[in-house]
Amino acid sequence: MEIYWIREKSVKTASRTDTAPTILTKTGPSHRIAEMSNGQPAIQNSLTMEEVWDLYRQDLEEIESHIRRNLNSEAPLINEIAAHILEGGGKRIRPLLLSLCSRLTGYIPNNDLVLGSLIEFIHTATLLHDDVLDEAALRRGRPTARRLWGNRASILAGDYLYSRAMHHIAAFKNHEVNDAMALACKRLAEGEILQLCANRQPLLSESEYLRIVEYKTGALLAAACKVGGLMGGVSPLQAEALYRFGLNLGIAFQLADDWLDYTADEKNLGKALGQDLMQGMVTLPLIHGLPCLPADDRRSLVAKIERNTVEEEDLLQLTAHMHQHGSLRYTRARSREYIETALSNLTTFEDSTAKRALIVVADYMVNRDS
Repeated sequence: MEIYWIREKSVKTASRTDTAPTILTKTGPSHRIAEMSNGQPAIQNSLTMEEVWDLYRQDLEEIESHIRRNLNSEAPLINEIAAHILEGGGKRIRPLLLSLCSRLTGYIPNNDLVLGSLIEFIHTATLLHDDVLDEAALRRGRPTARRLWGNRASILAGDYLYSRAMHHIAAFKNHEVNDAMALACKRLAEGEILQLCANRQPLLSESEYLRIVEYKTGALLAAACKVGGLMGGVSPLQAEALYRFGLNLGIAFQLADDWLDYTADEKNLGKALGQDLMQGMVTLPLIHGLPCLPADDRRSLVAKIERNTVEEEDLLQLTAHMHQHGSLRYTRARSREYIETALSNLTTFEDSTAKRALIVVADYMVNRDS
């Protein structure tokens, strides 16, 4: 387990020792966790990711209850498909970010936590659509919805979740919230199309790829952070700072995923390694590593990616090449650069447990193992 000490803008980590503070576990709080009378957790000198989950467990449980209550379509199959993926072990990172960003001003979220559930609906819709586009058989180690109910049912269930979320969001009658969520959905759709066009295009440039990541992954995280801030009454400048925080955090998160696809423990990852390449998806490690291959090997691999004939031996050779030429180190370094950019946008906020928790969450998102 890691302990995080937050001082000014930096996050320092150290392995736990016998002299370390008591760690909060799933069985109960440590003596260091106190709550002020106004409902805000007292500022902690150090936090672990486990402590962040536990400090804001009440918010997340409220969001979870909204998720369950809002799955009430008159078409039972929609409820069944949505429940299958929503109960599939997701981390609820986006709702957590929304809660934390709302608390940066000292605000205590209440009924508006339903927005966290609606953002999770939108995220779930993208997963349903992604699995169809990628022809995926597994997600988080479980059969995908498309494998159990077919592509058409999965697409329609995703469409329902999108429309259900936007219908509820509109009911808040908050123009800024509506605008942030509508922009996120627009970007998500554009990102899907851009990725579809980039599939099996191994000569994709890094800048082109990062635009796809910004739209597909960064946009919704950015919206979650900005909407959380708007719930808490932040200034327009602070709302934009939270948008940039979430956007850069989302890009860093995806680049960490790119790295994990070639390096993670398959059991933790919930899928076989190298699936991005085997499905024709061009990600940053490939973009960096391909030009470093010998010319003949590069031409051969490019042709195989374009024809969808990549084999296991090709994957093993490419992964070894990526290790040798630093493509995986480069991807991790780029992920950390985006995290640093993300964290720089939090300097406008005063010190608080919520701010420190955001720093811990950001670090967790690029240093996780699944």
